Amino acid sequence: MKKFLILTLFIISTVTAFAAGTPESFSGVYKSTKDAVVNISTTKVMKRSAHPSINDDVFRRFFGDDFGNMVPSVPKEYKTTSLGSGFIIENNGLIVTNNHVIEGASEIIVKLNDEHKFPAKVVGRDPLTDLALIKIDPGSVKLSSLSLGDSNKAEIGDWVIAIGNPLGLEWTVTAGIISAKGRELGSSPYDNFMQTDASINPGNSGGPLINMDGQVVAINTAIIPSGQGLGFAVPVNMLKELLPKLKQGSVKRGWLGVSIQPIDDKLAKGFGMKDAKGALVADITKDDPADKAGVKAGDVILKVNGQQITDSKDLVTLIGSYSPGQTVTLDILRDKKELKIPVKLGTRKGEGEDDDSSVGTPGATISVAPLNKGEMAKLNLKYGVKVLNVDEKNNAYEAGVRPGMIILTINREQVRTAAEFTAKYNKIPKGSVVVLQIYASGRSNFIAFDKE
Repeated sequence: MKKFLILTLFIISTVTAFAAGTPESFSGVYKSTKDAVVNISTTKVMKRSAHPSINDDVFRRFFGDDFGNMVPSVPKEYKTTSLGSGFIIENNGLIVTNNHVIEGASEIIVKLNDEHKFPAKVVGRDPLTDLALIKIDPGSVKLSSLSLGDSNKAEIGDWVIAIGNPLGLEWTVTAGIISAKGRELGSSPYDNFMQTDASINPGNSGGPLINMDGQVVAINTAIIPSGQGLGFAVPVNMLKELLPKLKQGSVKRGWLGVSIQPIDDKLAKGFGMKDAKGALVADITKDDPADKAGVKAGDVILKVNGQQITDSKDLVTLIGSYSPGQTVTLDILRDKKELKIPVKLGTRKGEGEDDDSSVGTPGATISVAPLNKGEMAKLNLKYGVKVLNVDEKNNAYEAGVRPGMIILTINREQVRTAAEFTAKYNKIPKGSVVVLQIYASGRSNFIAFDKE
């Protein structure tokens, strides 16, 4: 009887403890935050040929290459719409969302919970973290805003709610816990996602993940369609770090110009290190900041401005937090001796307006970035540039040029840098044919279109 009583008391106390940690309701948090969450609808103008069969290889085989000139093929424009979410962080109308929600949009409409609608303009965006700022002019309408929490203090197992616009179902709230932190999905060198099992679906993108204090701890960003209860959000501390730069329009990151790799126990032993901490420099890009400062392959970067580097990802994140032109001091282990090397940072590849690797001017038909050594080695290529964006209203998009493709040549001339591609493209007269040799899906082919 005594054993039974002890067992019963244990079961009751365990259930009571669990119940005490479970909120009776999420309605209080929802009511206090929902007015600051917005629905975002975007419109993109697309263009396609009125006679797509003319570009078909079989069609041309029977009727010849010149047949298309006999049939007027006026490109038709059409509009596509998409939905996303966001949240207000300043009462003047400043709104946070995902970059992929508003990228390429010709029109952005923000809808408030009270049914007011406003056109929005893009203030700044950062594709590498998939964050963006947009702004509305609320006029006399009073706005609510959300406070930004501390994602570093958010614990795995904490309750959170997601509010957004999944599949067009406005102001849907779902609840769950923080399932994990520091997840990498391979989408960017700055991947650091918070994982949650709060239900997230297409349309939730850009909406807030909110803790029980009503504070934003992350921005809902991605899902794995084949999984259940697998949602991913950008930690709010990353947003807070980037806010000053986003308000200026774009995020410029510091650049060392090194290829790095993590250090395992065997490498640490070989380098005479007590712990497997730091970032091992595997290669140096010639004439980049690290090379000019005297950093060498085989160096182990232990600290940046006195801040400990735990692994290679730490180094990428920390260097990226500095601005181009700033000088940082690297604590380096070389030949079992520690030394300090000051390095004046350059611009991260693909981000500098004056850098050779720039993606060109806004509104360019095709925006590109150079391939780094790692990408060229992986693809077994010796030259080429990567397509970052294509104007969807242009003939290049109509012909099949898409982001992610590698351009090897333009009109039979090799291209190795973004500046080289842009210069060659700009020299081609309007109305002339542009022939691109494209590498995609493990093989190369040619795409031709008339330059507009």
